[in-house]
Amino acid sequence: MRIVWIYPDLLSTYGDQGNALILEYRAAARGHRVERVDVRSDQAVPEQGDIYLIGGGEDRPQRLAAERLRRDPGLTRAAGRGAAVLAVCAGFQLMGHTFYDEQEGVLPGLGLIDVTSHRGSVRCVGEVVADSDPQLAVGGAGLGPLTGFENHMGTTLLGQGVRPLGTVRVGNGNGAGAGTDGAHAGTIAGTYLHGPVLARNPALADLILSWADGDSAPSPVDERWHQRLRKERLAAVGA
Repeated sequence: MRIVWIYPDLLSTYGDQGNALILEYRAAARGHRVERVDVRSDQAVPEQGDIYLIGGGEDRPQRLAAERLRRDPGLTRAAGRGAAVLAVCAGFQLMGHTFYDEQEGVLPGLGLIDVTSHRGSVRCVGEVVADSDPQLAVGGAGLGPLTGFENHMGTTLLGQGVRPLGTVRVGNGNGAGAGTDGAHAGTIAGTYLHGPVLARNPALADLILSWADGDSAPSPVDERWHQRLRKERLAAVGA
């Protein structure tokens, strides 16, 4: 299984490498021989990955990442053939049609999912708890509440054929008053949740893996530390 981490030199503000580490660990437990490919911003994105990860970053790195990805067809072609994609925060905004840059205003994204992002009036900072979309399941069970940390001023609007990753109980997610976090369509998922999100939400990691290998069963790993982390973070916000 080939896991491609896109632009760690630009988009890895909040420990997003953790998402790659979690997927490597769980994919190996599922019996896969795992190859991780870290693609810097001066390198081409390979088209033949199984899972693509792209993380968060500030305005200038996000703008540079968008410029490079619009010129490089690797991610777009991979997504077009059904590769799994997990995009976090700035990376999530890049998956949509547009996003906002403080210096240049509205800029085009990749248009891989039908969302648009704008500059909000309120900075969203703190813990988030969101009830995952009931349509998402691993091993016949839902993903449970999603937990993570947000720090952004984005407001993301969802279009047709796109569902929110979760309904927010605590925090903001897709923007102040939005009531949802993230989006998913096909084998692409986006979220504003850091933490890293897959360490806090192992069922989401297994969902991403199931999109890549077709096996919807949970990964056969010891979940005690993952569940301990989840309980601690959920308890911290009274959820």
